[in-house]
Amino acid sequence: MVSYKIWILISALILAILFIAPWNAFETGVIIKSVERNSTEANNRIISGMIIHEINGNLIKNNADYSRVISDIFSSKGNETIRLNIKTDKSEFVILTDKEPQITIGNIPKTKIKTGLDLSGGARALIKPVNVTLSDSEIADLVSITSERFNVYGLKDITIKSIKDLEGNNYLLIEIAGATPRDLKELISSQGKFEGKIGNASVFIGGTDIAHVERSGQQAGIESCSAYQSGESCSFRFPITLTEEAAKRQADITSKLAISSENPEYLSQKLDLYIDGELMDSLFISKDLKGRVTTQISIQGSGQGADRNDAIKATQENMKKLQTILITGSLPYKLEVVKLDTISPTLGKAFSKNLALLAGVVFVLISLVLFIKYRKIKITSAVILTMFSEAFITLGIAALISWNLDAPSIAGIIAGMGTGVNDQIVIIDESISNEHISLKERIKRAFFIILGAFFTIIAAMLPLFWAGAGMLKGFALTTIISVLAGILITRHAFAEIIRKLHE
Repeated sequence: MVSYKIWILISALILAILFIAPWNAFETGVIIKSVERNSTEANNRIISGMIIHEINGNLIKNNADYSRVISDIFSSKGNETIRLNIKTDKSEFVILTDKEPQITIGNIPKTKIKTGLDLSGGARALIKPVNVTLSDSEIADLVSITSERFNVYGLKDITIKSIKDLEGNNYLLIEIAGATPRDLKELISSQGKFEGKIGNASVFIGGTDIAHVERSGQQAGIESCSAYQSGESCSFRFPITLTEEAAKRQADITSKLAISSENPEYLSQKLDLYIDGELMDSLFISKDLKGRVTTQISIQGSGQGADRNDAIKATQENMKKLQTILITGSLPYKLEVVKLDTISPTLGKAFSKNLALLAGVVFVLISLVLFIKYRKIKITSAVILTMFSEAFITLGIAALISWNLDAPSIAGIIAGMGTGVNDQIVIIDESISNEHISLKERIKRAFFIILGAFFTIIAAMLPLFWAGAGMLKGFALTTIISVLAGILITRHAFAEIIRKLHE
């Protein structure tokens, strides 16, 4: 009869499989990882997460198919516009374009395990507030506001969390796996305080006094472009809606202004727009708005480039940034980048291959050492199977909680596997000892030793949650999960297997 302890292990492994295996494990196609902002694809509502199955009737099964089909379509097009029929799992899109799709694609994930920067590439920024010490609640608010800003700006697959170092200093850790967005440093290092002033009087502030920002439509977008110095300049305009309080404040300020003698259609002072204390633009105020409560304001700005395309792109970026600041408001604190790391996806793939190779070598060495020590294939197999069961359960839990597995996390799993092998050796050695006590008592003694080692490991791992500003949190967490899975599930199942082998 199979012991309930073995059934618990089997159940844990089945649950781990369900946690790791994605719903679309057998689906073919390529998944859209990101879409270029303001591109034709974005304007046609193509978003990240969609799975492309066909392009112009050509079946897409993987990255190679996608590259081949796109290359065939655009290789001989010249300057003509191409019609793309893109069939995804959500809908079918028809796009007219003169360039390749401005999207980043990847093969459909075969597991729910999320990999961090070390494996998939990306950017990581460690930032902190300037000249201020934040409490836990204040850093939590900062995480929320920063997350909203990135989400509004259109950046996806982002992890933003608060961490501490051993001295108790609070930091913000921002990780973007799979890409290196050019906006990362700019968005987090600028406070983004937007303020509209008439003279020295503040009329409205981005976020708090803005009820609505029009981001698209006929009234929002690029108005015109013209020659500027050695390049081109384009202007944008979009409307915003003020709160009633801000509208009344504006009416009160304008009621005290005179009509301009130089421009009789406008008031004597302009509405000055500032970002982080720097003047961005000055708008004329119509004389009809004198003392009038109005919630509708038109915001305008510009962008420059070497040619028309560069100018349009810069103008769209400036408009998007300004809209983001107006919607989310300013960051409550000035931030500085303490450390900015970027890892290419190519290096991440190479690291993964080397890691797999190392794991294979370790597996072979451990198997040989165990077989040489005990000369029994059954015992060696039991240790190896239990070791991999612990690793698999740890991966299942990581997939369940959506933990990004980076290099420290993988090291934690390996450390947990090593601890598991050590504990199993203790159980084996105690079970084959020549002392004149029952097998049950000998295994109990082994578990006493194992429990002592378990609490020692937990005590050693807890400080690593904060050491190095939290950079070793992945190592600590996966090590704790691994040894917990061992002490609660696999150690008991392994002891039962050893008992069965003795019988």
